[in-house]
Amino acid sequence: MTLHTLMTNYQQRVDTKLDLYLPSTKIHPHRLHEAMRYSIFNGGKRIRPLLVYLTGKALNVEETSLDAPSCAVELIHAYSLVHDDLPAMDDDDLRRGKPSCHKAFDEATAILAGDALQSLAFDVLSHNSKMIKTLAVAIGSRGMVGGQAIDIAAIGQSLNIAELENMHIHKTGALIRASVKMGALASQTIDENLLNKLDHYAKCIGLAFQIKDDILDIEANTETLGKTQGSDFANDKVTYPSLLGLNGAKQMATELIEDAINSLNELDHKADPLRWMANYILNRNY
Repeated sequence: MTLHTLMTNYQQRVDTKLDLYLPSTKIHPHRLHEAMRYSIFNGGKRIRPLLVYLTGKALNVEETSLDAPSCAVELIHAYSLVHDDLPAMDDDDLRRGKPSCHKAFDEATAILAGDALQSLAFDVLSHNSKMIKTLAVAIGSRGMVGGQAIDIAAIGQSLNIAELENMHIHKTGALIRASVKMGALASQTIDENLLNKLDHYAKCIGLAFQIKDDILDIEANTETLGKTQGSDFANDKVTYPSLLGLNGAKQMATELIEDAINSLNELDHKADPLRWMANYILNRNY
């Protein structure tokens, strides 16, 4: 089975489950529930849920045990994008080629929709305290939200490569690492050594993912990206290409992906989709 087939299958699976978890637009308050669904079902690639499924399957976990964490990470991801696009944050009018939530609805509704998506993620995970802890730490002040705070404070400032890496380990990488970890935690037999190696894999692909985003912000166009091209430069943000040059950034991303794949050496062919996913992150064009 190819990665494309797996991605299609799991994207459909997680969307079906998300549809069941999300409140119907017929339920009051209607506009809030419309905004929540708008933000979820707007063409996302579902990379983070895929990482949950692929990690779990590499460890022989049944798909039914992976549905809840897969939905939870996508709910969190959607909430983070809704808030990132707000005028007080990245101030972006486009998301995945469509008007951002605050443009399609209004700013207050977008804030509340993000809040509600975050809350729903923990409701979905309420059966598993280890996963709740993993996700909570990953998205809080020591993770994704902390990374966003560092990002905002860094606008117009000079950062070195270590400081930039630290920011993105939190802002982008923390949720990717949580996705892999929750897929692993669904296994009843996971040991600390393998958990650490999977976490290293996730750390590497998370950084590579951000570097590739920085590269695409330069090389791709708005239509391909689904968001405003050149927004990093326009917002005076420090990026990997701005510090390393375009070729240097590409080389760093390649080395990170090689490191990620090497960290999976203890796993057999069932982990091949994780290896394919690493290369997909490196070679994607949007």
